[in-house]
Amino acid sequence: MGITRLRGFQDLIGTDADIVSRVEHSARTIAELHNFSEIRIPLLERIELYQRSSGETSDVVEKQMYAFSDRDEAETLVALRPEGTPGVVRAYIEGGLDRSDPEQRFYYSGPMFRRERPQKGRLRQFHQFGVEVFGRHDAVCDAELLIMIDELRRQLGLTLEFQINSLGDSLCRPAFRAALLRWGRENLNRLCGDCHERLEKNPLRLLDCKIDVKLTASAPTPRDYLCDACRRHFQVVEEALTASAIPYVVNPRLVRGLDYYTRTAFEVVSAAVGSQSAVVAGGRYDGLVEALGGAPVPGSGFAIGVERLALALHAAQSKTETPPAVVILAIGNTVVPQANSLASELRNENIRTDLLSPERGLKTLMRRADKSKAHYALIIGDNEVARGVVQVRDLRQSTQQEVPFEKVAQHMKENLANARSFPIDDPSTQDIVPTRQGGRLKKI
Repeated sequence: MGITRLRGFQDLIGTDADIVSRVEHSARTIAELHNFSEIRIPLLERIELYQRSSGETSDVVEKQMYAFSDRDEAETLVALRPEGTPGVVRAYIEGGLDRSDPEQRFYYSGPMFRRERPQKGRLRQFHQFGVEVFGRHDAVCDAELLIMIDELRRQLGLTLEFQINSLGDSLCRPAFRAALLRWGRENLNRLCGDCHERLEKNPLRLLDCKIDVKLTASAPTPRDYLCDACRRHFQVVEEALTASAIPYVVNPRLVRGLDYYTRTAFEVVSAAVGSQSAVVAGGRYDGLVEALGGAPVPGSGFAIGVERLALALHAAQSKTETPPAVVILAIGNTVVPQANSLASELRNENIRTDLLSPERGLKTLMRRADKSKAHYALIIGDNEVARGVVQVRDLRQSTQQEVPFEKVAQHMKENLANARSFPIDDPSTQDIVPTRQGGRLKKI
């Protein structure tokens, strides 16, 4: 047996890679429009970074990290990064920005690693695109993050659900924590084994349990204990979402799986990706910078599960028409210069173009063109070059017409923009001569 990839890791080929790249490109464009700057952080960090940020009782630290001893660093325990936020915060502090210029806006992207049980939408190597805002206390900042996600949703043409909640702060959360602890002790015999371990260390994690969902429906919720300041903060977030026409639901049991969140927390979910439905998650973490040794600077952000959002996009695209594309069929090596020239002209117009091998017969090239699911095939032979024309075949309508060589790029641009065949009786095409409509392609 040959060498195969590891369990929980995947190869992205062709369309799958294209969709992931589209998600990343769209997210990057939106982040830069919102005045975020890129930050690149290492794949490997000291394990203490995640223990102090994510919390020693979080699933990330307890079960999921790829950790090992680095012999070149005096047996230092290190871990492949399971998430992006702690590394960004460390870089922010280590660069002295928490004291010299606290208000910063960063975005990052790249692979993360968690040793989880692989399933659809949950891999051991996955990619995140995330943003972090430092130095902003206000609820308007929290709302802007959700507005950015909605802009991405609309750009990708997706249907997503926005779920939000408030977790309170250091003033009001202790009362909620005490109430949840009492409830947990009263229901100890009914809780799962993981919740037994979490109860005394971090009772908020009870609401995050995927096993005791029905049981925790009767548990106290964070919003029942919010102080006036946290209540006003959450109200401003809701008002901003309403003003931006972003539908949302308040999920009182949304607590997130990491310890550093305060006040606003949110998840954005898709019904198209199965049980791993959260495609974006984030919120406010006002105490994290200080907890990692920095100044008391507030922070907030979100992370996109790129593969999960790509799954949602792939499901949406499978219900729509294949995006238009062009293939060029050069009949013989003698016409390759003209075919290459045409291909370059089309690509300069941002038209995705494939030039097929000229060392194949016309029937073979047509079969390949059909298989490519392109919208149009542009056929160039010696006869076409001599007359200065190109045979333009609509592979979906099975129609064909001649177009002057110098008009092909504009013709394709207009046709693909409209996603339909160019009207033959349009006055602007009076010098475009239609050939055989339908039926078999005539031999050139």
